[in-house]
Amino acid sequence: MIGNGGGADSDSGIRPGREYRVEELAEAAGITTRTLRFYRERKLLPPPRKEGRIAWYGEAHLARLRMIAELLERGHTLGGIAELIGAGESGREVAELIGLADAITSPWSDETPVSLGWSELAAAFGDQLTEANTAESLAQGYITVHEDGITHVSRRLMDATVALVREGIPLAAVLDASRKAQEYADAVAEVFVGLIRDQLLGALADERPLAPGEAARLTEQLHRVRPLARTVADAQFSLALDHRVHSEYDEVLRRRR
Repeated sequence: MIGNGGGADSDSGIRPGREYRVEELAEAAGITTRTLRFYRERKLLPPPRKEGRIAWYGEAHLARLRMIAELLERGHTLGGIAELIGAGESGREVAELIGLADAITSPWSDETPVSLGWSELAAAFGDQLTEANTAESLAQGYITVHEDGITHVSRRLMDATVALVREGIPLAAVLDASRKAQEYADAVAEVFVGLIRDQLLGALADERPLAPGEAARLTEQLHRVRPLARTVADAQFSLALDHRVHSEYDEVLRRRR
């Protein structure tokens, strides 16, 4: 648990042990003294123990600096770290809050990107590799264009696009279907996000601190729910395909009579 930021050793929650001057603490943490002072100004560190004009920092300060470095490496911003630390100083475990944040925001898909050169794209799409089709792909947000070719966010989607074109379906038609499917997928995602937000994460909207252990409990619950959302979406899509295919086939037969 992070201390409450008091000015004295007994008030700040700093553990007894080795003490450091500013320069010594910065060296131990692998940062500059300027960075250390910046963290102090941003209230990311509790105040040091003062002895005359000398500021003494303890092991808890070093642990805090190492935690900040780890969070920065994991992509958190200083503002976000300050919020997490502030929450911890109100009685919440920072480590648990970090785990909960990761459970919410880490990728829900396991898609891997794929890069293709212009020659590979020309071989796959031929004269259908037009500016209009490229612009549509960019607008859907699935590709980025660079000098040597493109990078697609999903190897599976890219492979499916190539396969559909090989089956004789025009690339423009595939992209049109992709845009429509994306709109429906966004709507389904909104339903699930709303369900999780309203039924599981309502406590996060409360200004009161979470009860001890609540962040850890929510994290475990989210890890269980995440694959269930994909299972439900996949099952409903498969059932919808069955229904639509039978309906379309029956209509074709009716017209042939």
